[in-house]
Formats: sequence, C-alpha cells, structure tokens
Amino acid sequence: RKFLTQTCPPWTGFTLFQHLSVLFRQHETVIPGELPLVQELTLTLREWAVIWRKLYVSNKIMLFRQLQQMTYSLIEWRSQILSGTLPKDELAELKKKVTAKIDHGNRMLGLDLVVRDDNGNILDPDETSTIALFKAHEMASKRIEEKIQEEKSILQNLDLRSQSIFSAVHTYGLYVNFKNFVCNIGEDAELLMALYDPDQSTFISENYLIRWGSSGMPKEIEKLNNLQAVFTDLSSTDLIRPRISLVCQIVRVGHMELKEGKKHTCGLRRPFGVAVMDITDIIHGKFIFYSFKGLWVSLKLLPGDLTQVQKNFSHLVDRSTAIARKMGFPEIILPGDVRNDIYVTLIHGEFDKGKKKTPKNVEVTMSVYDEEGRLLEKAVHPGAGYEGISEYKSVVYYQVKQPCWYETVKVSIAIEEVTRCHIRFTFRHRSSQESRDKSERAFGVAFVKLMNPDGTTLQDGRHDLVVYKGDNKKMEDAKFYLSLPGTKAEMEEKELQASKALANFTPTKDSTKDSFQIATLICSTKLTQNVDLLGLLNWRSNSQNIKHNLKKLMEVDGGEIVKFLQDTLDALFNIMMEMSDNETYDFLVFDALVIFHYYNNCDAYLLVLNYYVANADDSRGAFVFSLSFQGSFVACMIAILRQMDDSHYSHYISTFKTRQDIIDFLMETFIMFKDLIGKNVYAKDWMVMNMMQSRVFLRAINQFAEVLTKFFMDQASFELQLWNNYFHLAVAFLTHESLQLETFSQAKRNKIVKKYGDMRKEIGFRIRDMWYNLGPHKIKFIPSMVGPILEVTLTPEVELRKATIPIFFDMMQCEFNFSGNGNFHMFENELITKLDQEVEGGRGDEQYKVLLEKLLLEHCRKHKYLSSSGEVFALLVSSLLENLLDYRTIIMHDESKENRMSCTVNVLNFYKEKKREDIYIRDSYYVYTQQELKEKLYQEIISYFDKGKMWEKAIKLSKELAETYESKVFDYEGLGNLLVSMASFYENIIKAMRPQPEYFAVGYYGQGFPSFLRNKIFIYRGKEYERREDFSLRLLTQFPNAEKMTSTTPPGEDIKSSPKQYMQCFTVKPVMSLPPSYKDKPVPEQILNYYRANEVQQFQYSRPFRKGEKDPDNEFATMWIERTTYTTAYSFPGILKWFEVKQISTEISPLENAIETMELTNEKISNCVQQHAWDRSLSVHPLSMLLSGIVDPAVMGGYSNYEKVGCVMGTPRRHQVVCVSPASSNGIVQLADLLLDVPLLMSGQMKFMKSLLSTSHFLGDLKPPNQGEATVWTPDLMLLYLELDSRNPSLTWGTTGCRDYTLAPALQLN
Repeated sequence: RKFLTQTCPPWTGFTLFQHLSVLFRQHETVIPGELPLVQELTLTLREWAVIWRKLYVSNKIMLFRQLQQMTYSLIEWRSQILSGTLPKDELAELKKKVTAKIDHGNRMLGLDLVVRDDNGNILDPDETSTIALFKAHEMASKRIEEKIQEEKSILQNLDLRSQSIFSAVHTYGLYVNFKNFVCNIGEDAELLMALYDPDQSTFISENYLIRWGSSGMPKEIEKLNNLQAVFTDLSSTDLIRPRISLVCQIVRVGHMELKEGKKHTCGLRRPFGVAVMDITDIIHGKFIFYSFKGLWVSLKLLPGDLTQVQKNFSHLVDRSTAIARKMGFPEIILPGDVRNDIYVTLIHGEFDKGKKKTPKNVEVTMSVYDEEGRLLEKAVHPGAGYEGISEYKSVVYYQVKQPCWYETVKVSIAIEEVTRCHIRFTFRHRSSQESRDKSERAFGVAFVKLMNPDGTTLQDGRHDLVVYKGDNKKMEDAKFYLSLPGTKAEMEEKELQASKALANFTPTKDSTKDSFQIATLICSTKLTQNVDLLGLLNWRSNSQNIKHNLKKLMEVDGGEIVKFLQDTLDALFNIMMEMSDNETYDFLVFDALVIFHYYNNCDAYLLVLNYYVANADDSRGAFVFSLSFQGSFVACMIAILRQMDDSHYSHYISTFKTRQDIIDFLMETFIMFKDLIGKNVYAKDWMVMNMMQSRVFLRAINQFAEVLTKFFMDQASFELQLWNNYFHLAVAFLTHESLQLETFSQAKRNKIVKKYGDMRKEIGFRIRDMWYNLGPHKIKFIPSMVGPILEVTLTPEVELRKATIPIFFDMMQCEFNFSGNGNFHMFENELITKLDQEVEGGRGDEQYKVLLEKLLLEHCRKHKYLSSSGEVFALLVSSLLENLLDYRTIIMHDESKENRMSCTVNVLNFYKEKKREDIYIRDSYYVYTQQELKEKLYQEIISYFDKGKMWEKAIKLSKELAETYESKVFDYEGLGNLLVSMASFYENIIKAMRPQPEYFAVGYYGQGFPSFLRNKIFIYRGKEYERREDFSLRLLTQFPNAEKMTSTTPPGEDIKSSPKQYMQCFTVKPVMSLPPSYKDKPVPEQILNYYRANEVQQFQYSRPFRKGEKDPDNEFATMWIERTTYTTAYSFPGILKWFEVKQISTEISPLENAIETMELTNEKISNCVQQHAWDRSLSVHPLSMLLSGIVDPAVMGGYSNYEKVGCVMGTPRRHQVVCVSPASSNGIVQLADLLLDVPLLMSGQMKFMKSLLSTSHFLGDLKPPNQGEATVWTPDLMLLYLELDSRNPSLTWGTTGCRDYTLAPALQLN
C-alpha cells in the first residue's frame, strides 16, 4: 500500500523496486497509499499496544479492560474501512465514531489531544492560523470531555428505582423534560411550571418559565426539543409528603380580549388556564411520561444535590438545563452554598373604581430600587430558564375589584446591596383600547423595605402594604416616600402628623379603601431575621452585649442556626479566642456548642465532610478561568510573533527612542515569557499548541539575544540584571517539561523531532555562546549562574552535555583568575549544593557522572595552575555524584531499610568529611539550637538504648545529661528521675540476660550489584539468636537473582567482572577491646560479656591449613592458620547494622597458634579464679572442668604437645631442658612462660586454692594423671610448687633463657 516516486537516473538493470529502494535509497520518497484515517488508526493501535502491555504488567485491570475493548473496536472499524465496501454516508458516520473513540482513548491514557477539522481530519499546524488552532484545541477538549461524561453515565447504568441508592441520599432533584404543548391560544403564552403541595396549599419550588409562541413552538427556536429543567434541593421530608403535584399555569400574552384589531392594547398578561397532575409516584424513582391534555412532559427523580446530579446524569442535565430551586432550604446546607434569594408573592388587592363605572383592570408593576431611587437592573426573576428583568408586570384581571394574583417571583440582590434596597409596586389601570391605555398613568404606589431598623431582614409571611395615591412626580421620589410607613403595621405604630409634605400625598386609608397584600420568603445564608442571632454575628460592634446574645442564642430556632452554621461557629470560636480572659464566655460558648449538637445530627456533619472532600478541587475554578483567558491572550501574541521575520524584529527595536526604553522592553518581555513558560498556559495534552508556543518563543528569545549582544555587551553599557533575566529565561525554556523528549513514548518523540527538532539543543548552544561572549563580566555571574548552568548540563542529551559542561571549567578558571583568592571555592561550594538538590529531584545519571569527570579532568590537566586542584575537585564531584545516585536509586526502588540507611549514611559522611556541615545538618535534621531540644534528644536516645538493652551506652549519655541537670540547668527533679533510671541500667547489666549477636562477613561480587555494594565486603551484625543460615536466607530475599558462593576464599577477577550477582557469607568473630580501666581487675563476667560482642571494630576469620605432611604424634606441628582480620570504619553497634571493611590477611605458624591458644586458656583461668575469689558462693564446677581439660585433655594431647613445637625432645621431659632454635627463641620463651603461668595464675589465691583442694568434690573432679606422661601434675604438686615459687620467685634459668624444668620433678611428693 505504498507508492514510490523516483528522482534518480533511469533504470539500470535491477528490478524497479530494488532500483528505488536499495540502490538509490537516499533519494526515495515514500507516499502512503492508505487513507489518512487508516494511517492514524494504525499508529494509534501501535501506541496503545505498548501501553496495553504496561497496564497488564502493572495489574491495572480496569483500565486494561477498557483499553482492550477500545482496541478491539478500532481493529474492527479499521477492517471495515479497508474493505472499501462501505457507502459514503456510512463511511462518514464510521469516521466520526473512530475519531471519537481515538480521542476518548487518548484522553483516558493521558496521551496528546488530536485537533481536527469539521471533517475529522487532523489539522496541520503549519497550514492553520494560531487563533484557529487554539479554538480547535478548546473545541476538541470540550467535545471529548462531554463524550466521556456521557459514556460514564451510560456505563454506570444507575437503577434509580433501587432504594439502596436513595437511602444514603439527603437531597434530590426532579428532572422535567418538556416535550410539547398543543393548545389553540392564538397568541403568545407563558407556561409557569412549579411543584405544589395540595394539602398545605403551598408552592414548594420557584417557577420554571417557558415562553411559547403563537405558532406552536418555543419563542426561541434554539430551545426546540431542548426544554428541560431540574427542580433542586428537594429533601427526604419533601418526598414523604402525602401528595405532590406539578402545576402549570398558562398566561396568555397579547390583547385584553381575543379579538382582532389593530387598535387593541398589546402585551398584556392575561390568565388563560392551569394544568395540574399528581406526581406522588415520582418518589419511587419511576421515569414517567405524563400527558396533560395538550401538555407533554417526562419526569425523573435524581438523587443528589445539583453538583452530583450534573456529574452523575450528564446525559440528562447539561449547561442548557434550567435550574429551579426550592423555595426553602434543603435538608442539608452544605458549606459554600451561599444563597440570597427573596421570594415575593403578589397575593391580592382591593382598589376603588373611583370615577369609573366598572372596577379597574389593575396591573401591578414590581421593581427594585435603592434608597437613592436608582433602579436595579435585572433583579427580578419571573422563572428559571431566563435572565432577570428590571420590571415585572402582573396578570391583568378584567374588571375585578378584588383581584387575586398569587404570582411568585424571585428577587436576587447582592448581599451588600440588600440593606439599601426596597421593592416598589406601582398600580395602573390597563385599557383594552390602545389609545386610552397610553393616557393611563399609575394611580398608586406601595413599597416594602428589605431590612428592618434593627438590622434584621424582612420577616417571612404576609404583609399588608399601604397604597399611596397621588398625581404628581412625588410618587416616584424614593427619598420622599421612604420616610413614610410602608406597611399598615408600621402605620399603626407610628401616627402620621399632618404636614405640608403630606398635603397632596396622603395615605389611602384617609381617602379610599385601597389595599394590597404580599407575602415574602427569605432564603439566605447571610441575612437573618432573628435579632439575637444578628447580635451574635455582629458581636464586635456590640461587645458589651456578648453575654446577653450568647444566652439568647439558646432560644434561637435550630433551623435558623443551621442556615448560618458556619458564620455562627466562626463567631463563637472568635469570641472564645479573643475573650479568653473571661471564663464566663467560655462556658456560654461551650453551652452553645452543645446545643448545636442537637441541631445538627451526625449524618449532617458527615455529609458536610464528604462535600469538602468531593469538592477539594473546586478552588481551581477561578484559576482555570484565568488560564482560559491567558490562553486566548497567548494565542494572539503567538499569532503576531509568528508573522514576524528578522527585519520586523530589527525595525521594532529601532523604534525605541532611548536605551532605557529598550532595557524596559526586554526586561518586561523576559519576565513575561518566563512567567508564561512557568505557568503552563496550555494543558499538557495540547501538544501541538505547546510546540507552537515553544517554537515561536525560541525564535523571539534568539532575536532578543542578538539585541543583548549588540547593545549591552561592552563595559559601559553592560546591564547585569538584563543578562541575568535572559539566562534564567533561556534555562526555564530549555528545562520546560513539554520539551523533555526522553519522558515521552518513542512514537511521540519521533513525531516531535520530525516536526520541530530538539529545541533544547538550539537554545542550549545559544546559552553556551552567550556565556562565552560575556568576557570579563563572567565573574559577576559566579556563583549565581552555577545552578542554572547545572540544570542545562543535566539535560539527558549527549551533544548538549558535551557543549555545556566545559562552562564549569570556564567558571573555575574565571574565579581563579579574577577573585583574587587564587581558588574557586565559591564555584565549588555552589556546585556541590546545587548538585545535591538536582540529583535529589531526579536529575542526573551514570553517563552524566562519567562525562562530567572526563571533561573536567581533560580541561584541568591542560591548565598550568588548575591541574592539581582541578583534578581533586573533579574526582570529588564524581564521588559525590556516585553517592547521590546510589542514594536516589535505593530510596526510590529499594524497600530494604538497611540499604536505604546505608546510602543515607554514605552521603552524610561524605559531606562531613568534606566539611560541608551546612548540607550535613540539613540532611540529618539534627540542629541543636535550644536546650529543650537537646534534652529531648538525649532522653529519646537513652530510651532507645534501654529498649535495645545497650545499658552501657545509656549510662554514658545519662552521665552527660546528669551533669547538665546538676551544674547547668539545676533541674534536681529531673536529675533524681535520671539517677533512678541509671540505677535500673546498672542492675540490668548484672541480672538481665542479653544474648550475644553473631557477626557475618558478606561479600557482594559481580557487576550486577549497585555500585555502593559492588565487589565490596561488609560486616553485618545479626539479630538476636539469628544464625548464619537464617541470615543468608534474609539476604537472598533482597537479591533473589544472586548466587550463593560455597567457598570462603576471595573470588577471582572473573567473578568480580561478571554481569551476574555472587554473594559470599560466613561467620566472623569479634575481637574484644576492653576499656583500659578494666585491665587487671576482677571484672564480673556479665560486664565482660557485653564487650565480647559490642564496642568492637575488628573481626577475624580463621581458616586452618597444613604445610607438609601430617605428624601422627603431634597434629599441631604442621597446623597453620590463615587469618583474615576485618577492620570496619565504625565500631558496632553503630548507626547501621553493617559497615564496609578493610581486610588484612596473615598466616599464623604452629608456634603462634600455640601461643594464641595458651593466651586464651590462661585468660579463661584468670577470669574464672578472679570470679570465685570475688564471690565464694559461685559454683566451682566450671573451674574444675576447666582444670581437668588442661591437666588431662581428652583429645589431641593437650598443651603438652605445644612444648614440642619448635623444640628437640629426647628422653622423658623431667630430665631434659627445652632446646630451641635461635630464630624462634622469643616465641618459645613466650610459650614457655604461658605454659608455666598455668599454675602461677593461682599464686595470689593460695588460701582460696587450699580451701578448694580440701573439698572432696573438687578433688574428685580431677582425674589421675596418665602414668606414661613425663610430667605428673598432681594437685599436691601444684600446691607445693606454688608455695615454693611464692617464697623464692627467682628460680634457676637454663642456658637457653627458659626456666629450668628439672626442678619440677625434684619437688614431686610421693
């Protein structure tokens, strides 16, 4: 389905396809043979397929299935289009379905909006004006949103007859769809529909107005088949009324009588008829089609308030739907539902016929005026569906003395205007003859003020108004008649005194019997009719009556309080806060809040809370509106800039008269561009519009850059702020999210690059050129421009990085040359700070680290003075980047607490070692600025040490804190509590059981591990009672792909360079490091046990091996030990449970092995003897077992074999002196001393030993010596030897420097 057009030489012997596609491929042009819609379908399906797979992998089932259905539909429709069998009209209809489905799917998946023309074809931005493109985006976005809402409503398939839906709803709306009205009226008509309670004889709702033409269609033809309304705010109490009716009043608009004639008065509102239907069944959720005779409507009850109805039933309720509110409040008044509606009903009147023979045809004109007599435009609303009008004219009854209208209209006035306004009624006789009607003037006037003198609103109910009569202009003078009483109740209270002012304008009661009655209903959440509640709301202006108003609040009707709940609560809490010094107010406020509990049940509070949550984003409305306005503005600006070429820019700049004018223009332009770029004027999915804006802005920025270079470069004309604004604008443009190609799919990336290229490279190269053009001015931008340039270099585009990273070196040498300090510390500090922030924000990668180090090293090594310091800095930054990248990777992707903590500590230690305390403190969040904070931290740390059974550390910190309590803050109470805690710590050390953890060496080998683990060895501190098998299993769960090594020998380079993961784990022994104060003292074993596994920094692993053949008589003679000593950077326990190690490997000879073994043996004997000397109550069994193992070993010959190591042995040892080689003399001497120290260890405990030897059970534990051995160390021999040795410590020494063992057998007793 592709055609090839050739632009190459004639055919040369190959097939045509080969000729075009292979031989001259660089000249071929591919022209798709498919329809544009099929091409779009193909590309869309390919893009969706990638996303579809990702949805499956991420287990997003709902979205996966929706996309699956959409994909199947598009595949089927694509097949139908490709078949070529569809008629033209069906193809056009299918095209609409396809484009709608694609647009819906793209919106659902967060893909870009596709803008189309009226025929569904994709618009080419190069062939479309900017304004048209913007309008197309707006229309497409609106169309898609409406379609999505419609489909959502269909998918939801709500069954409103289900009581489960209605049971949880407190507010309802009645949907009315007006189908048709057939009645031979002969003139225009007004249809006023409202809900009515026949049992209460009251209307429930305001009117829904339909203006019907004499031709049998709506007056506004655009409303044909689109006449619908929702009666809102119906509560559950409304639905349980015994009966509810829908009443439709029909008013004829035309002549007084249905007579033909040109001279008849027109435009009169005359009663025609009424239709009433019982709609009680509507509460059961039935969708009913009602038919009055000649009037057809469909009705449906919708659960929810207006916002919920518009959301859930968008297929029924749209923007054209009229909203008729209830004349009253719903069951729940939601926060933010500000309402200020005044309903006025014309009830009836009685008018004297005067000089006429028949009663007057009275027409009442109602309007709203302020106290100055100015008319309020469009303040009167006769019914929902139309805007307000300035004057409302009543129905005219023909020759009726006591007309009864019962017409209700709504008056809507701004809250701040209510206090100044009143409603005026004028009465006029209407003649059926046009000529007479023109001469008729108003014969009376009445008025009612909306606010009472005490500040409350006009009370609900009926009001008998005074009708004033007169024939002069004073009837229209508001200042005059407002000084008179408006109602008969006011007149009775205030007697009018005769004056000149009333000579020609007197109340009708003095001359006629005219009367006029109205009824009012106030539905306002801001205007109260209760004087006590008003006093509370205005408590600041009348503070002396706060107590009285709070008491009176208890008597206010609950319904009135609920209407003003938010304002009332605000007032109460403000009183409580600002009058906190008076407890009386506190109690009264509390009482009021308790009363509120009864007025507002729990369900109401929950509904209010749900409303807040559901409408959390409504505050964006104003912002969205402002963005819409900005969108139009920016589109116009882009359209202008798009038409400008280089000459236009040059000419425009030349029109400025002064240099300051150019500065002001550029400054404002840079700021405006940066502001628009930062605000994201257009939605993210408006890709075409965003690209258009970026392309036009880029060209303008480059043009202004040339102006900068031309006018503001030299020393005299340089403008620092202007250049600074340019750089920040350029960086903001380069880093804008709409240009970050790597974040897009491959399809979108290719589309953008093909159409617009990578605009980041163009602006980035311009930034580089502008920087180098600065010359000596560069120093003025250091360090302020380090951060912005870093943002540029972090852009993941190789060419851009290579071009901009050298700017860093330029900054280094600039500061080095011009700062006067001979260093680049400002640049260094700023780069480290900004690098930390940028990498933490998600920018930077391993490639950037390598390239940054490479380029900096290349430039620094070529520089005469920066070669050394520059190289150090480059390696420093590279090391920092490695730590930061590891930290970010682990924090984002690794759930292991150990790994996260390790990376955090690595970063903190880096800053600490580099003396960047500012960042270290910022990252560690420990800032000791207050004594209270320090004390709190001490207490918290001590508490953690106590929980972890680290009482030694808790005691150390407690002593520091105790000194503070005792000597600095003198908190003796705190000191006492602390000392009690310390006492418990000491007791726990002696009595509590603390299991000793094991330590493990873990090696991570292979390139598959993260860099902070790769080919490194760590020492881990295991958990309590955790053995190596359990620990290894725990590690392998973190790295399931790792292979466990069975050998403990260090791996070779093949393992270390392998792309796999290899893990080596084995147990190591900690090397105890006792505090100096414990040396040579009888320290209890419980205390020593702590130091055997804690406060350790060295660990050993021993692997035995033999050199030479095994000696059957002495296994120790050829037994060597390969010992690896691991030294960690920090001691255990520490901030981590693991630390990296340095290893030192040594081989231990048999002699050194014997010495080490005897040292450990003697240490055990010494500790055991000292413990028994310290506490005679201890069992001697451990000591007796230890001595038995030494005197009579069960295996391997005991320590007597150690005497043979490195010595020449002959006849029985009692007759020989040990002989050694000169090379091992020191070791032999040390070993001999250790062997001899076995009995000498008891020399200081003579009396203790005698008592032990006298006990039968001790002697019984010692087995008799083997008769074949050279030396027989019986207990008596040991005792006698010790006595002689204590009396004469200077024994005879042999020529070899060893003690003479020949004395020992001479001392043996029989």
